[in-house]
Amino acid sequence: MSGGWRGSTRRSRLPSNWRSEIRPAAHARNPDHICHICGQPGGDYLDHKNPGDDHSPENLDWAHDAVPPHCHRFKSSAEGHAAKAANPLPGRKRPQEPHPGLL
Repeated sequence: MSGGWRGSTRRSRLPSNWRSEIRPAAHARNPDHICHICGQPGGDYLDHKNPGDDHSPENLDWAHDAVPPHCHRFKSSAEGHAAKAANPLPGRKRPQEPHPGLL
């Protein structure tokens, strides 16, 4: 495994018919691999239109990733930033306690 797949569980979450049915169906629906993000031909990455693990053919389409304009990378990065902003990690500092003499 290399690149973005290293240390990932994404491959194990793919349906068993990914290579035999789902991916070929997406290719048949869009043989020129028109990127669903920028509308240019040559998309090299099968992407989820809506985030999550919905691998239905209606939710999958092609996007650029390995070649410019890297539409999928920008989209995924924006989704990751939005998820972090919606669920921020707690700060490293504890709330300041009142001075014992003031209790």
